[in-house]
Amino acid sequence: MRKHVAFGAIAAIVVAILPVAVSSASVGAVKASDATSVKDFAGGMNGLVTACKKEGKLNVITLPRDWANFGEAMDLFSKAFGVKIYDDNPDGSSAYEVQTIKTAPASKQPDVVDVGTSVLDDAVGSDIFAEYRVQTWSAIPAAYKDNLNAKYYGDYAGQIAIMYDTSIPVAPKSIKDLLKPEFKGMVAISGDPTQAQQALMSVFAASVANGGSVNNIQPGIDFYKALKANGNFVAVNGNSTNFAAGAFKVVLNWNFNGPGTVAAVKALGKDVKFVIPSDAVLQGTPYNQAINKTAPHPACARLWEEFMYSQNKGKITSQLTAADLKLSGSALFAKILGGQNIFITGGATPVEFPAMVAKKLNVAPPASITSYAGKLAAVTPNADAQAAAKKILVAAWPNL
Repeated sequence: MRKHVAFGAIAAIVVAILPVAVSSASVGAVKASDATSVKDFAGGMNGLVTACKKEGKLNVITLPRDWANFGEAMDLFSKAFGVKIYDDNPDGSSAYEVQTIKTAPASKQPDVVDVGTSVLDDAVGSDIFAEYRVQTWSAIPAAYKDNLNAKYYGDYAGQIAIMYDTSIPVAPKSIKDLLKPEFKGMVAISGDPTQAQQALMSVFAASVANGGSVNNIQPGIDFYKALKANGNFVAVNGNSTNFAAGAFKVVLNWNFNGPGTVAAVKALGKDVKFVIPSDAVLQGTPYNQAINKTAPHPACARLWEEFMYSQNKGKITSQLTAADLKLSGSALFAKILGGQNIFITGGATPVEFPAMVAKKLNVAPPASITSYAGKLAAVTPNADAQAAAKKILVAAWPNL
């Protein structure tokens, strides 16, 4: 299961040909695979766009289309720059992304990854990411990027919400509610918390709701044990396929999945709602973008990162015209909606949000995004807390 519930599988998956490894095209005196910023490309952004168009492909991994509006991001990038996108295993986990870089053949290597904080130590220690600083580097908070080597950088975050099928007799309002007999056989979790970031944060949220904290995961483990013991916990992945099949009715989920999921499940004749639990406001650390050091399409990998960290207010896929597509690379890049604003339209909070607000570059969030109006303060487990929790979960989770 992906670092999060992949309800994007409900929607259309990116259609593309299988990836083929390509050699690193030269860009002036620097190969695309060695470029550490757009300045290394002859002609700057124009040169980078030209190099990417020549490659014509981008391999992404575990990006559900309805997840923080990644579907629009992929569609816009593909149309604007004439790039075919191959999305490997949208239902995968952050751990899967890292493992794929380590073990997949060259032709199936991802160009870029989007991973949770809990796998960064493994990835950085394995030296699998390339150094690259996007143009908006200074707008990324120091706490959420590799300040020394620029091998990873936070991109967006959310809060843990309860997603539930509105057909159930009682609407849950808190995590503790899920222990009630009304939810027998209904509750799932979004994958394995030792591998999937969203699942890990769901256990943290349960801990906070039950007297624990971001530095004490045990009450969260005890909660799921109790949930299993009373028959409320369903031993299936809380993914889109199992939801569509009716295997579960309730799952803890990122609030930024709300807009896409609500729209997608309507096509199945179902309705879901998202609510921030009244007993735990768990704010996640940002997911992180990084470029594979052995990316088969190194220019497109770098253009993708520039795009995802752009703050532009601009056109979405459906608004691009034939005339737009004839613009120079830099002019076209400036014409399209930037990735940081795409995250906002998907209900996520982009990492550059404070800088964007200061410059009035942020677009409005969707009206359907779930927010919390209570008195609890949001809490966030830092990287050390996540690492400590995972060590406990490795032994405890299989024995629930």
